[in-house]
Order: sequence, then structure tokens, then C-alpha cells
Amino acid sequence: MATMTYAEAGKQALAEEMRRDPLVWAVGEDLGRGGVFGQYKGLVEEFGPLRISDAPISEAAILGASVGAAMTGTRPVVEMRFADFALCAVDELINQAAKARFMFGGQARVPLVVREPMGMWRSSAAQHSQSLEGWYTHIPGLVVACPATPADNKGLLKTAIRSDDPVVYFEHKNMWALEGEVPDGDVTIPFGVARTAREGRDLTIVSWSATVHAATKAAETLAGEGIEAEVIDLRTLWPWDRDAVFASVARTGRLLVAHEAVQVGGFGAEVAATVAEHCFKALRAPVRRLGSPRVPIAYAPPLEDLLRVTPDKIAEAARALVAA
Repeated sequence: MATMTYAEAGKQALAEEMRRDPLVWAVGEDLGRGGVFGQYKGLVEEFGPLRISDAPISEAAILGASVGAAMTGTRPVVEMRFADFALCAVDELINQAAKARFMFGGQARVPLVVREPMGMWRSSAAQHSQSLEGWYTHIPGLVVACPATPADNKGLLKTAIRSDDPVVYFEHKNMWALEGEVPDGDVTIPFGVARTAREGRDLTIVSWSATVHAATKAAETLAGEGIEAEVIDLRTLWPWDRDAVFASVARTGRLLVAHEAVQVGGFGAEVAATVAEHCFKALRAPVRRLGSPRVPIAYAPPLEDLLRVTPDKIAEAARALVAA
């Protein structure tokens, strides 16, 4: 084990995969100077500008060229800088990358990783703070990953780079400096396998990305009140680990889904509906969701804070669920 930041873990994963496979390369804006958040720092010195490639300011061109490069045999890792900026290239991702394998009858694959830094970052405002992971789960052909820890950022990114399907890879902007233990060696994490961040008996809290840490803090507060919450980190939203969630709900009888994305149409609704359909006999209270309201994210910190899904809000929702 080594202790490192979330950003360093992702950088280490990419470097190891580039050393292992000469067909792996990265492309995006600002990579030569280390990336917006330093997550590529030092890589151009090792691998050169042909494999750590600086691109013009055109997300559509970056992703379109990368889809073609993936279909012809390489494994591009595409840096979008912010998840919001990837909206300029959704046609290339959704209408081309996601559908190529199906439309060519399995004769073509698109081994592509699209890194999309997500979430609220202090005073980044409405165009730089969105959590759009739920959008991509709606698209057949895409894998969606949302690592919450340094260890998962390394293990899931390595798995994503080796995948023969396009992966939309969400790294939360507020977690780059988060430190944690990361296993040594070539350790990968399979898609569709959740992590139990905390065990409990009274209710299940399902989350992903940065909200996992808010849920864990809420669970610690609740434990002081005699309420033991189990926290499940999905890690990937598609595929998602239904069996782990079902097994937890079967033990606790209650489910709260919490995420930073807008609650309306969020992936939490998919989890809630699926559990309601398959675990209704085990439920002792209605399933509850907690997400951001359907409003643009404000620039002003006090207004921004009103939209956040905080440990206090999660604990409050959990208390109400247990009392129901």
C-alpha cells in the first residue's frame, strides 16, 4: 500500500497502462503543462508529445478524432477538462462511439476513455459545476464510472483503459487532493462491483463519487444516535451492482439514495425504482431520494451551498426514514 492523492492515483494508472501498452495515449487541452488539475504532470516528459498530445480548443474535434483512432486500433484517453465542456462533443460520443459496435455488427469496437471532471467546485458557476453522469447511463453502449477514492480511481481507470467499449469516466473536481491508501502493483477493479464503505443494520444509503464521503460522515453522526447506516458506493453506474444493493436492503429494510446531481431524472431514480420493484417485500418504509434541486448552480458561495447534498441533509433524511 502507498498513500497518494486521487489525482496522483489516476496519473499513476495512466502511466502504468501507457508503459504496458504502446497503443494507449492521451489527448486533450493543456495536457503538456500537466492538465488543469495537475493530473498529467510529468507525463509528457516520459512519453513525449505524441502520446501526451495537446489538442486545439475544440472538444468535438478532440473526441471525433479519438473515436476514429480507437476504431483503427489505438486506445485513446480523452481529457475533457470539465464534464460541462464534453457537451460540445456529445454527438461524437453518443451517436458514434456508443453505437459503432452495434451498427457494424461487432466488427468494430471503440476502446475509448472519456475523462470528465464533474461536480461543484467552489464558485465555478452554472457552466462549470454540473454532475451529468445520469445522462450517459441512458445511452446503450456506454460504460459509466464514478470513482470515489484514490484506490478506486487507479483501479477503475486501469480497467477503463483496457475495456473494448467506450467508458465515460467521471472524476470529481473536489477530490483531486483527497488522500488514501492505494494497493501496489497491477490491481484493477471490475465494472459493476460496489464497495461497502460502511456496514450497518438500520438503513442503506447508496451513493457514488464525492457524495459517498458525505454519506459516510452522516453515518458516523447517526451512529452516535444509535442509528447504524450501511453506505454503499456503487463505483460504476453502468453497469451497477444491483445484487449488492438488494442484499443490503434485504438486511436493513430501508433505502436512501443520495447524489450531487439534480434529483429530477437523476440516476438515483433508477436505483430507487429498481429496488421498489424487486425488494418491496423487504422494505419497511418508502424508498427516498436526495439530490440537488433543479436550478442552475450559483456562483455565490452561500447560494451554492444551498444546493449541496451535505452530511447534515443526508442525516436528516435518514432519521426521517428510520422514523417512518
